Amino acid sequence: MWSEQWEKLSEKDKEEFTRVINLLLNKTFILRDEYDSKAKSMAINRDFRFIERNYSLVEEYLKIAGWHVQNDAYRGVMAVYNRFGTNRYRLDKYTTYFLYILRLIYEESQEKGSLSKQCTTTVGELVEKMFHLGLIEKKPPDSALREGLGTLKRFNIIEKIDGDWTKADTRLLIYPSISLLVTNEKISSLYDGLTKEGEDVEANDQDVVD
Repeated sequence: MWSEQWEKLSEKDKEEFTRVINLLLNKTFILRDEYDSKAKSMAINRDFRFIERNYSLVEEYLKIAGWHVQNDAYRGVMAVYNRFGTNRYRLDKYTTYFLYILRLIYEESQEKGSLSKQCTTTVGELVEKMFHLGLIEKKPPDSALREGLGTLKRFNIIEKIDGDWTKADTRLLIYPSISLLVTNEKISSLYDGLTKEGEDVEANDQDVVD
């Protein structure tokens, strides 16, 4: 029973449980390996490990409120989805463009046989691919880059390694959560939607993909 498992937790772990649950609902994805800006390298995420250790407790707790928790051990991603399709978040046109291109870049990296679950790119490569695919005719406004890429960072889809969101040489780390957000099956349908000028894409801030 959930209550019995809960009572076995220490007071410290109960506080940690509350914090991590709120973090998971806010971020959608919790990663096993995250970029540590101070060490400038990947590091094990203690929040992921906490959920992993208490997975059945987390699962049962969120299930009551209509949430499903997925533990993708291969990719090292914890994800939470609302079973009723609520808490939807609308991505604007540019943010959706960024998401689509970053997903293509990530897929290309994996097809090359990369052993890493993450891959790196630059803002310049991102924008160049948007031009190449005919999604844009000029560089996106700086405000769109800051807000759009910042949104994807918020959901633990990417991380900024260095630089400013608006600079071509700014390096970005693409996390494996992007492959849960936009599956291979949804790439084509997403592109079809993107090519319809002015169309926004609805997304779930606890799932992010419709």
